[in-house]
Amino acid sequence: MSMTSQITKYLNKETEAAPLAAFRLLFGLLMFISMIRFWYHGWIEKLYINPEFHFKYYGFEWVLVPGHFTYVLFIICGLAALSVAVGFKYRWAIIMFFLTFTYIELMDKTTYLNHYYFISILSFLLIFLPAGCYYSIDSKRNQEETVRFIPRWNIDALKLLLAIVYIYAGLAKLNADWMLNAMPLKIWLPSKYSLPILGNLMQQEWVHYLFSWGGAVYDLTIVFFLLYRKTRIPAFIMVVIFHLLTRILFPIGMFPYVMIVATLIFFDAGFHERLLKIIAAPLASLQTEQKSPLQLSERSLNYKLKLGLIAIFFIVQLLLPLRFLLYPGHLFWTEEGYRFSWRVMLMEKAGSANFKIVDGKTGKRFYVRNRDFLTSFQEKQMATQPDLILEYAHYLGKTFESHGHQNVQVFVDSYVALNGRVSRPFINPEVDLMTKHESFRHKDWILPFK
Repeated sequence: MSMTSQITKYLNKETEAAPLAAFRLLFGLLMFISMIRFWYHGWIEKLYINPEFHFKYYGFEWVLVPGHFTYVLFIICGLAALSVAVGFKYRWAIIMFFLTFTYIELMDKTTYLNHYYFISILSFLLIFLPAGCYYSIDSKRNQEETVRFIPRWNIDALKLLLAIVYIYAGLAKLNADWMLNAMPLKIWLPSKYSLPILGNLMQQEWVHYLFSWGGAVYDLTIVFFLLYRKTRIPAFIMVVIFHLLTRILFPIGMFPYVMIVATLIFFDAGFHERLLKIIAAPLASLQTEQKSPLQLSERSLNYKLKLGLIAIFFIVQLLLPLRFLLYPGHLFWTEEGYRFSWRVMLMEKAGSANFKIVDGKTGKRFYVRNRDFLTSFQEKQMATQPDLILEYAHYLGKTFESHGHQNVQVFVDSYVALNGRVSRPFINPEVDLMTKHESFRHKDWILPFK
């Protein structure tokens, strides 16, 4: 059988829609809770409204913080998540959620987290999946929209995305600091001495190595155990233990719960059917005559284009984490190619950055007090990340030029300690950062890691 025939045969395989419907429902509810949680803790004002300056992603400098209308943005995002959960106007709801959530994520680079990126790409993928065709308000209102059987690749696409996240996270742990020195867990875990029962264990070095090696093995193998029916239940128990433990030990928000819920996609349709009857009985469809996956495909707008876009999506997800190979130097030091690569909690960096404003003609100079321009959180993040240092330097240069200073040059004296090492010079102090501009090129003004 030719490869084309095998691909066609695979694309025509069908499965029940229950797993996708349950995934949609639980994902939407978690995102709705996340929006409420963010608002409740006052983070909207603290992270987006109060700061005078916001760090931008390269190419997305046009994404602005809309002042107090940021609250409206969160309301729209939360309502879209709730609409996704119940399957009301699903396609428009998931598009709106993707756009608003991603916009929020892009407003300030200092808030970057791997799980925010995961939510963005997951919601983008869900735009192309028929998650609203079963156990939804849409299917209740329009029986013709109810489809119990869907192409199997819709479920497999979610499994593949989870596999990419886990396996790349495991591969990223195969570095000397993590495997040979148990860093940065050796720094972080002893601070958890106040935890009941676990507190004393967190002081033991063997526990630090157990968590380091165990974390790497877990990430590299858990997907395969979830795929195999006989090991699925014990593997899911490990998923719950692993993510609840990380939630107890580290302040990583809703991510553990998202991953626990997401891995339910590996269970068979019978499990999800029972789950839906328990938590979503009012959304059950009365439709008895169901449409086939072929009919569903034919109803989709440009089915081949959709498959092509999903294929490109996964190619990007497979290649993007590898872009660090294009850059010289120590990845954790330069952070070139670090983001969007599932390198979760692999380093502890602490640093300081003192900026010097110089008149290029007269040589007159003065130092900047960072807290006059940045919040404490922004200053902490900026001091260890080269692209943030560069962006802040340009902001300072333009600010002082607008105040009447001439021939402005910006230099920085910076020091960074990586994973418990002695603090070392980070950025070349002789380089005028106003002459450097953000790009995908290697930042040769970062001092080499020795």
